[in-house]
Amino acid sequence: MIENPFLGVGLNDVSLAEIPMPSVDATAPNKLLERCPEAGPTPLVALGSFAGAGSVFVKDERDRMGLGSFKALGAAYVIACEAAAGRAEGQTFVCASAGNHGLSVAAGAQAFKAKAVIYLSRTVPEAFAERLRARGAEVRRVDGSYEESMGAAAKAAVVEGFKLLSDSSWPGYTEYPFRLMEGYLAMADEAAEAMAEPPTHIFLQAGVGGLAAACAAYFRKVWGDGPKIIVVEPEAAPALKDCIAAGKFVTAVGPESCMGRLDCKEASLIALNGLARDANAFMTITEEESVAALPLLADLGLQTTPSGGAGLAGLMGLAPLGPEARVLCIVSEGPEG
Repeated sequence: MIENPFLGVGLNDVSLAEIPMPSVDATAPNKLLERCPEAGPTPLVALGSFAGAGSVFVKDERDRMGLGSFKALGAAYVIACEAAAGRAEGQTFVCASAGNHGLSVAAGAQAFKAKAVIYLSRTVPEAFAERLRARGAEVRRVDGSYEESMGAAAKAAVVEGFKLLSDSSWPGYTEYPFRLMEGYLAMADEAAEAMAEPPTHIFLQAGVGGLAAACAAYFRKVWGDGPKIIVVEPEAAPALKDCIAAGKFVTAVGPESCMGRLDCKEASLIALNGLARDANAFMTITEEESVAALPLLADLGLQTTPSGGAGLAGLMGLAPLGPEARVLCIVSEGPEG
C-alpha cells in the first residue's frame, strides 16, 4: 500500500490540465432512475464484525436493474441523456468492454432504439458475449488485450461512423465518460443514505477507476475528510497506484489478471484526476488473494467474481482495523454464468 501524497490537492500533471474532476451531482441520475420501471435501490448488507473490523457494510450491486452490476447505471444513463436530446434513435454506439460496461451499452441502445457494437478481448468469458447478444448487441472479438479491444472500438468509431462510448477518458475525450461516471452517483447516494453513521474506511476496487473516482468524490462531498478511502487494484494492473507513485500519468505493465473487469493498464484521466485528490491510499491484491476471498463471501450469501469482491479482498489482506472501524465496501457484480 502507498499513501497518497497528493490528497486534498491532486496531481499537477500537464496531461490532466484539460481534464474535469468527477461530478458530484446525483440529481440527474436519480431523476432518470425514478422514471425507469427496472430501477430500484440495491441493498446495503450489514456483515457485522468481519475481517478484523468492528462492522462492515457491503453495497450489493449484483442485481442492479437486472444487469448484474453497478455498470447498469453508467452507459445506459449516457444513452438515456442522448435520447432526451434526440440523439440516440438510429445511432450505433460502440465500445470495448470486459463485460459489464458492454451490457449497459447494449441495454441502453435496446431501450432507446439504437444499436450497440461491443468489442471484447480474448479474456472475456463467452458467457458475457452471449448476454450481450441477448440484449441485441453485435459482438466483435479481438485476439488481444483489453487495451487492444479499446483501440479496435475507437477505430471502428472513426471508420464506420459509430459513437464511441468508453468508460475511460483521455485528452479530447471526456464528455461521455464524465456523464457515465455521473450515473454511478445514484449508487453512491443510496449508500450514503443507508449508512446510519459515516464509515471510517471505504475500500473501492478499480480498473480504469470510474467507479472508485465517482464514489470517492461523492463520499468526500457527503462525509468530508473523515473516512479513509483506499483504492484496490490487481497486482497485475496497478494503473492508478503507478500513476500516484510516479506523480504523473503512466501506463502500468503486468500479466493478465483473473480480475478481468479490473485488468486495465491505463487509468481513466477523469478518474485519476479525482482519486489523486480524494483517495487516501492505493493498494494491490494478488490473484490468490482475490480468489481466496470468494468462498468466504459466498458463505455470507455474496457470491461474486474476483473483480466483484476485490474491495473486500483488500480489507481481508490488511492488518485488523479494530473494533471501532466501520467499513464500507462494494460487491460490484454477480457471479459469472
